[in-house]
Amino acid sequence: MKTPKVIISGGGTGGHIYPAIAIANALKEINPAIEILFVGAEGKMEMEKVPKAGYEIIGLPIAGINRSSILANLSFPAKLISSLSKARQVVKDFQPDVAVGVGGYASGPLLLMASWMDVPYLIQEQNSYAGVTNKFLAKKAQKICVAYPKMEQFFPASKIQMTGNPVRKDILDVASKRQQALAHFGLQAHKQTVLVIGGSQGARTINESIDGGLTTLVNAGYQVVWQTGKLYIDRARTTADVFKGKVFVSDFIYEMDLAYAVADIVVSRAGALSVSELCLAGKPSILVPLPTAAEDHQTMNALSLVNNDAAILVKDIHAREELVKATIALLQNQAKQQELATNILKLAKPEAAHEIATQVLQLIK
Repeated sequence: MKTPKVIISGGGTGGHIYPAIAIANALKEINPAIEILFVGAEGKMEMEKVPKAGYEIIGLPIAGINRSSILANLSFPAKLISSLSKARQVVKDFQPDVAVGVGGYASGPLLLMASWMDVPYLIQEQNSYAGVTNKFLAKKAQKICVAYPKMEQFFPASKIQMTGNPVRKDILDVASKRQQALAHFGLQAHKQTVLVIGGSQGARTINESIDGGLTTLVNAGYQVVWQTGKLYIDRARTTADVFKGKVFVSDFIYEMDLAYAVADIVVSRAGALSVSELCLAGKPSILVPLPTAAEDHQTMNALSLVNNDAAILVKDIHAREELVKATIALLQNQAKQQELATNILKLAKPEAAHEIATQVLQLIK
C-alpha cells in the first residue's frame, strides 16, 4: 500500500494556522508514515510558523481583496492567476490523495485546483459564521468539519460533520503546570493572575485598555501576563517597566499552555481558536470581539459562550471604560469564576483534531 499524501492549505492568522498544524499532528499520530505538505500565502505568518512546527510549506503569491483601497486591488487578478498556476503545479508535483482547507487566502486557489484535478477535499470552518472562501469552496467539498451548530445555513447539511475546532494538545492539562508557569513568567503564587491575549495579530483596543488600567490592576493586588502583538510591544514594555515581578509582557507567547496554567481569568478577543482553547483550558473569560471581523463573526463566537453563562462579553466600543472594571469585578467574585469555568468546560471538544484527521483519511480513495 502506497504512503498516503495530504496537502493542507490556508493561513493568514493564528486562527487558521494552529488548527491546521493540530490536524497535521493528528494525522501523523494515526499514521506516522503519512506525507504532509502545507500551502500558504507568501509573506503571511504561516511561512514562519509551519516550518517551526516541523512541516514543509510552499507559498502562493495570493493576497486578499483590500476593501479600503481600490488601487491596492489592481494587482489582484495577476496574483490570482499566478497563484492558480502555481497551485496546479504543486498538486501535479506532490500528487496528494486528499486536500484540506482551513480558510485563509491560499486555500481558495489550492482547493480549486485540487477539485479540477479530481483530488477530494475537506474544509475545516472554525467560526460560527462561514467565510466567503469556504462558502464558495463548499460546493465541491466532500466533507465540511464545523465547530458550531446551525452551520447548514452556509453549507449543504449532508456534508457537515460537527467536530469542534482542533487545538494544541498541551492545553488539555494545564492545572498540573501551575508551578512551572509561575517560574516561567516570574510571578508570585499567592496573587491572582490575569492573562491578556490580543490574538496572533495583537488587539489595539484591548492593549490600550490594559495600558490605561495597568496601574489600577497592580495596585489592587493582581498580576498580569500580557501578549501584545508586534505593533504595541514597545509601548507596553514602557508602561510595564515599573512593575517588574508583577507584569510579564511579550509580543508573542509560544508557551500558551503555561500562560493558561498561570491564569485565573483570561481577557481575549473572540477568534474561533481562542474560544476553543478557552473551553479546553476551562478558564473564566472576558471576551472583547473584534468589531471589524468579517460578518461580525467574533461577536457570534462570543455569544455562543455568553448564552451558556460560560463567558462575559465587553463590546470593543466600551472596552476603554469598562474592561479593567469588569476584570477586577470578576477577580473579586470567586463564585462567578467557578460558574464560568464549569460552564465553559462543558463546551470543550478535546478530540476535534483526531476526529477531523479520521475524516480526512476516510476520503482517500
